[in-house]
Amino acid sequence: MNCKINFLWDNDAAVWIATSHDVPGLILESGSLDALIERVKFAAPELMELNGIEPENLTLSFLAKREDKVA
Repeated sequence: MNCKINFLWDNDAAVWIATSHDVPGLILESGSLDALIERVKFAAPELMELNGIEPENLTLSFLAKREDKVA
């Protein structure tokens, strides 16, 4: 099973936010993208099980988007 995880940078809060249509209930945030990826790796299988979905052969695909004004 491949689950897509989206990371979006929130300029106002200065945090990355992780969400996924494939992992019900996944909403996490962190100031560090690397730290957030590690949190998602831990939380995704647990959330899948809590939602009655067997996370067997679970693969996570990450997509990050950040926009910064430079001028």
